[in-house]
Amino acid sequence: MKTNSGSLLIVDDDQYILEAMADYLRSLGHRTETSLTCLDAIQRLKEFPFQVVVCDVNLPDQDGFHLLEWTRENAPDTAVIMLTGYGTIESAIEAIRLGAFEYLTKPVIDEELSLTIERCLDQRQVVEENKTLKAQLDQRHGLANIVGQDYKMQKMFDLIESVADTRTTVLVLGENGTGKTMTARAIHQLSDRCNKPFVEVACGALPDSLLESELFGHKAGSFTGATHDKIGKFLQADGGTLFLDEIATSSPSLQVKLLRVLQDREFEAVGDNKTHSVDIRLILATNQNLEEMVASGEFRQDLYYRINVITLTQPALRERLSDIPLLIEHYLNVYNEQIGKSIKSFDASAIQAMLKYQWPGNVRELINVIERSVVLTKGDYIRVSDLPEQIRQEQSFSLSTDSRLGNGSLKNALANPERQIIIEALESNGWNRQNTAKALGINRTTLYKKMKKYEIDFEKQLMH
Repeated sequence: MKTNSGSLLIVDDDQYILEAMADYLRSLGHRTETSLTCLDAIQRLKEFPFQVVVCDVNLPDQDGFHLLEWTRENAPDTAVIMLTGYGTIESAIEAIRLGAFEYLTKPVIDEELSLTIERCLDQRQVVEENKTLKAQLDQRHGLANIVGQDYKMQKMFDLIESVADTRTTVLVLGENGTGKTMTARAIHQLSDRCNKPFVEVACGALPDSLLESELFGHKAGSFTGATHDKIGKFLQADGGTLFLDEIATSSPSLQVKLLRVLQDREFEAVGDNKTHSVDIRLILATNQNLEEMVASGEFRQDLYYRINVITLTQPALRERLSDIPLLIEHYLNVYNEQIGKSIKSFDASAIQAMLKYQWPGNVRELINVIERSVVLTKGDYIRVSDLPEQIRQEQSFSLSTDSRLGNGSLKNALANPERQIIIEALESNGWNRQNTAKALGINRTTLYKKMKKYEIDFEKQLMH
């Protein structure tokens, strides 16, 4: 029984055969049109994106191979099934080489034609599903999924876009929970390796003996418990990207092997003499200060220089407070959809409490708080009382706070963080107004107005 109907174009110079095939395929539920010549078929294909073309090799104007070649170049999503009354092995091979889905010999049995079309439509459906999944993967792991408008995040975005399409090793620095894995995935998705594997290894989660086997693989019998050959992560990531998180936890012996892979792109599995070559993009991450570890002898200097080619620093959440409302809005929508709720927002007092909190767990902690709040909140708005105790403890509900909130608008709640961001930007740019305005993405006039509004003055800051 047919389960998948499609749009078909039948091309044959024999009117009787043409109509017979068309009537049979229409009876199966397919939308079916016909053409007697190659040129007419091309015109039909220009007007409508048929899913399948069933084409005779012998046509009065141009042969079926011409139509096949035109379709491959101009309508690559359309599958072509070739028909001939003079079938030879050579012509079948040529048809498949040129991109035909199948090559059938006349007289064609109805069931054979129907099953071939079914296989063709099923394959097309799989291709379309893969395209959809790829688009969803790009949306989920691409740069657009990293939420942030703070100038520090904007600088990081620019650097990600600059290095994504290169083979250069990237070192991602930042505290736990800042989103280093998300950044590594974004680099991969933006690169020309996006259709190849992205393999992640949490180096700190495995003891050193197992980590070496996990990365490089092992030969059966190479150590106790190695009952079979194992392919390591380096080979699994061949052609794609390997992300090594918590690289600072690796042992000195493992660091030596990593250095060799980075230099030569070659390695041997544990207990094996065979050398493997790999083509990988390596991204590493750590929350440790590698320079201090090099100085203390805990991390190899030559490896540090090898991986410290391009460095991305993920700012802590407390260093980009203006992004908190954006993150709240984004993940509130995410969890509303996942949990099936329709909470409208966090109220102003809750936002103020979250802006004052230090977020030791960074974005990861914020996401957990938002999910928890969505699950537990009964009303339309999330209030301070719905937040975890550690956030409530840091919030003082004094009259002075209430007066600062004014009418409770988000604009007023963000005033103090904006002032702090401008001060930090000025200090990082040596109080150069022009450079600061450029870093913040605003013009100098706007910067002067905000400095006046928040009473930001170089001399006053020196006195603090």
